[in-house]
Amino acid sequence: MSKEIEIVLPDGSKQKVRENTTLFEIKNQLLEEAVVGSIDGVLVDLSTPVKKNSEIAFYDCSTPEGTTAICQLVSLLLEEAIKSQYPEALFAKAQREDQTIWIDLRVDKPLSALILKDLEHHMKQKIKADAKIESTALTVSEAKEFFKDNELKLFALSELADDRIIFVYSFGDVTEFFLEPAALEVAAANYFSLLKVSGAYWQGNPDNEMLQRVTGVVFAEKAQLLAHLDYLEESEKRSHQKLGKELDLFMFSEEAPGMPFYLENGLIIRNELQKFLRELQAKYDYKEVKTPLILNQRLWERSGHWDHYKNNMYFTKVADEDYALKPMNCPGHCLIFKDRKRSYRDLPMRMAEFGQVHRHEFSGALNGLLRVRTFCQDDAHIFVRRDQIEQEIALALKIIDEVYKIFGFEYAVELSTRPDDFMGEIELWDEAEASLGKVLTDLGYKYNINEGDGTFYGPKIDIYIKDALNRSHQCATVQLDFQMPGKFDLSYIDENNQEAQPVMIHRAVFGSLDRFLGILIEHYAGAFPLWLAPKQVALLSVAQTHKNGVEKLFQEFHAAGIRVEKDLRNEKLGKKIREAELRKIPYILVIGDKELAEGTFAVRKHGSDGVKQLTKIEFMELLKQQIQEKNHQYY
Repeated sequence: MSKEIEIVLPDGSKQKVRENTTLFEIKNQLLEEAVVGSIDGVLVDLSTPVKKNSEIAFYDCSTPEGTTAICQLVSLLLEEAIKSQYPEALFAKAQREDQTIWIDLRVDKPLSALILKDLEHHMKQKIKADAKIESTALTVSEAKEFFKDNELKLFALSELADDRIIFVYSFGDVTEFFLEPAALEVAAANYFSLLKVSGAYWQGNPDNEMLQRVTGVVFAEKAQLLAHLDYLEESEKRSHQKLGKELDLFMFSEEAPGMPFYLENGLIIRNELQKFLRELQAKYDYKEVKTPLILNQRLWERSGHWDHYKNNMYFTKVADEDYALKPMNCPGHCLIFKDRKRSYRDLPMRMAEFGQVHRHEFSGALNGLLRVRTFCQDDAHIFVRRDQIEQEIALALKIIDEVYKIFGFEYAVELSTRPDDFMGEIELWDEAEASLGKVLTDLGYKYNINEGDGTFYGPKIDIYIKDALNRSHQCATVQLDFQMPGKFDLSYIDENNQEAQPVMIHRAVFGSLDRFLGILIEHYAGAFPLWLAPKQVALLSVAQTHKNGVEKLFQEFHAAGIRVEKDLRNEKLGKKIREAELRKIPYILVIGDKELAEGTFAVRKHGSDGVKQLTKIEFMELLKQQIQEKNHQYY
C-alpha cells in the first residue's frame, strides 16, 4: 500500500495524497481548468506523478505556460493529421512564436492549400473522439537514439546539452519532442485554424533543401480566434503588395529580385515624402549631400562595416581594385567632413542624404517593400562637440515627433545598449548610453531598455510606430557614435586652437523610405491623405457633350498644381464612379450641364455616397488648404 505525502497548493493550503498521484488526478479533484502544472517550481505535464512532499501549481490556457502547452498540443495533432495523408512525411522540430505554430516537413509531392480544410477536419475528429496522447521524459542523449532515423529532428537535438531532460509525446504514428510540457487533453486544442502552405528553406538557409511548411494559429478561446481571423482578413485587404499592384504603385521583376520598380503613382508618393522631409530638414539647418553608390573596399574595412556586414554586401571590381555597393551612408559622410579643415564654430554640422543603399537579403526573407535588397535611407549625420550632444539628440527627436504627428502615428521609444560585438572603450559606451537616457528623461519620454541591441559603434534610440492595425514597426532611430570619427581620424580645431575629435550622431526619420511607404500603404489601406494621393481629383463627364468643359476644368486644376485625372469615356456614370473609388481618389467630381453652367460642384469624397455642394473657388481653396496642412480628413 502506497504511503501518503503532503502537497502544498497555490493558495498555501495543504493536502494529503497518495504517493505517485498524478497532477491530472489532483487537478480533477480540485476542479482546476489546468493544462500543465509544476512540482516544486519545475514545469511538467499533467501525467507527472508527485513522489514526495511538494509544492504544486497549475496553469490554465490564459497563462503563458498554458498557451505554450496548447500550441504544442495542436502541433502534435497537426503532425499526426499530415502523417495520416502522407505516410512518408519526415518532420522537422515543430516551431511556434506567440500564437503561431508551423511544421516544416519533407514530403515527396507538393502540398496544396486545399488540404488545409481536410487536415483541420481530421484534427477535430481526433479531438471529438478524445484521442489519447502518450508522454515520457527523456534525456537529449536518449532522444537522439529514439530519433536516429530523422535527420531533421537530430539537428534540433544537436543544439541541446545531452543531459537535458525533454518532453516526448506520441500520438498515432507521430512522435515529437518539446522543451516545455504540452497539454495532454485534446479538448484543450479546440480553437485553432490552419492558415497556409508554403515553402521554407531548411534552417532558413537558401543553400539548404526546400522543405514544405504548414502554418496555423492557436488560441485559448473562440472569441480570440475569431478576432484574429478577422484581423488577418483585414491585413490581407491592406496588404501593400496587393494594393501596390491594384493602384499601380510599384512592381518587382525576376531580373532584379528584391529591388522595387516604382511606377508613376508610387513615385509621386515617394517624392512627396522626400519633399516633406527635405523642407523640414532645411528649416532646421540640415545641409543635403549626395555620396557615390560604390566605394573602395578599404573604406568599409576602415569603418568597421566589413567585419559586421560583408556577408550582406555586393561587390564589384574597378581597375583591378575591389569596390562595394554601399550598405550605409555614414562612411561617405565622414569623407565629406574630412575633406577640409573644420572649426568648432562649424559645429554642429548637420549633413543629410536620401541615399540609395544595397544589402543582400536571403530570398526567403524578402517581403515586398518591407524587406528589399535596395532602399533609400533618409540618412543624416550630425557632427558635434561633446557639449552639443544632448541638444542635438533633442532636436533629432523633435523632428521625428513632428513628422510622426503629421501621419497620426502613436509611437513607443526604446534605448538599445552595448552589444557583445561592440567597438571601442566601455567608458565611452557608458557615457553615450547615459547621454541618450538623460535626453529621453529630460524630454519626458517613457522608454524601455533593450539590453545588448545597440549597433557595433554605439547605443541608439529606436522609435516604434503603431499602424491602423496596432502593429509595431521600427522606423526612426537616433544613434550616438564615439567610434567612427576615430576610425576616420576626424578632427576640428577647438576654441584653444587644438585638434579635437567630433562625436557623430546617426539619425533617420523614415528609416527606409521604401519600407515606410509600404507601412503607409497598409496604414491607410491605399486611401492616402490628399497631399500624398497620386491623383487628388477625378473629373468624370456625364456625357460626350461635356468633354470640352471637362477638358477645360482639367487644365485649370492642373495649372493650380492639383494632381487631377479626367474620365471622358462613353461609359455609364456608375461605372466611372466605381472605378474612381477603386483607385481611391480622394475627390470625385461629376461634370454635367449644371456644373458647367453654374460653376458649382457636387463633391463626392472617397468612401462616401454623400456629396457636398461647393463652388469652384471654394473647392480650390479647400484643396490648397488641406494640401498645405497635410490634413488627413478629406472635408
